[in-house]
Amino acid sequence: MTTDVWAAPLARGGVHATVRVPGSKSITNRALVLAALATAPTVVHRPLVSRDSELMAAALRALGAGVVQQADAWTVQPSPLAGPAEIDVGLAGTVMRFVLAMAGLADGPVHFDGDPRSRERPLRPLIDALRTLGVDIDDGGRSSLPLTVAGRGGVAGGEVTMDVSASSQLLSALLLAGPRYERGVTVRSSGGRLPGGPFVRLTAAMLRDRGAVVDSGDDEWRVEPGALRGGEIVVEPDLSSAAPFLVAPLVAGGTMRISGWPRESLQAGAATPEVLTAMGGHVAFDGDDLVVSGDGHVVGIDIDLADNPELVCVLAAVAAVASTPTRLRGIGHMRGHETDRLAALATELGGLGARVTEHEDGLAIEPGRLSGGVFHTYDDHRLAMAGAVLGLVVPDLVVEDIETVGKTYPDFAAQWQAVVAGESD
Repeated sequence: MTTDVWAAPLARGGVHATVRVPGSKSITNRALVLAALATAPTVVHRPLVSRDSELMAAALRALGAGVVQQADAWTVQPSPLAGPAEIDVGLAGTVMRFVLAMAGLADGPVHFDGDPRSRERPLRPLIDALRTLGVDIDDGGRSSLPLTVAGRGGVAGGEVTMDVSASSQLLSALLLAGPRYERGVTVRSSGGRLPGGPFVRLTAAMLRDRGAVVDSGDDEWRVEPGALRGGEIVVEPDLSSAAPFLVAPLVAGGTMRISGWPRESLQAGAATPEVLTAMGGHVAFDGDDLVVSGDGHVVGIDIDLADNPELVCVLAAVAAVASTPTRLRGIGHMRGHETDRLAALATELGGLGARVTEHEDGLAIEPGRLSGGVFHTYDDHRLAMAGAVLGLVVPDLVVEDIETVGKTYPDFAAQWQAVVAGESD
């Protein structure tokens, strides 16, 4: 963890800007996986270019796929998957889980490792499920990274029961690779509640768009074996990464326009405007722009964010400067994200003057008089964004390691400063 700090800009006259956010990480990395498993080339338009997507592209190249990256489109040429291959997952859950589910299709060994925290992120349910489906995995008895898949050039597939309560990515991983398994895959969920349901629905929709047959019912998902077609995939803006810009007018006053916001989207972040309205913001469409305005007065909220977990860090920052308490529920699984986000938020917001209580399923936040200081990010891009939001109204706040946003939004800090300075479009 770096000791470099970034002085978060203070919004002295509110924020008034038009912003275009980069492409969706969730869509980009799913598109790349589907393209590598397809029977013909795929062009992915407007992909996210960030550490997570670069790691995915590198992983697919290591397995034999051709990935040509151009300015605004990446072309993926599928090829029989093969090892030996070394996969660096970094801290990307999508790479760690999605590529692991593909690795048994490779002819040869595939070794996985990543950043130190990646060895702590939940993986056991997927490893156990893959073994049931016929994949040979050597994890040294750890049920975590590092590990090696003894690729046999195919996976039997079939039926499996898996605890999906730790992450929706565990389920999406099997569904994405399922069409290439000999018997497809049927996944029945066990354990607790599935978090991030919209991400699974996004996975299913993207599979169907590529020609896969996907069925789902109560706690069961089925993907039939079959070919995936190539073609064109257009990536929507990342509605989760738009969150700090969306909340800025609520915290500091002003008006923010997000260009190209889709009227209909399966992304989890599509639900964010409704949350902002409940907290005192005004939200409307103007052509292709989503327009959010506020007067700097925020009310607390009691909300279940299991389906929109990527909003939690930024929303917790907003709650810390609200006029009434907030309760964030349904997010206990976030202890297994890039860091333990619940503990990190409690520590950092508490250190600035808010009163934060951890519960089994979330956080209770009572606003307080906040003072400046160092907001630590724990190598977590969403915590860095939360620190930037607080800096709008908390003088002398500095964010440690702002560059950790490179995981999903490399230009965030520069764009944020331009917005606050009134220098954006």
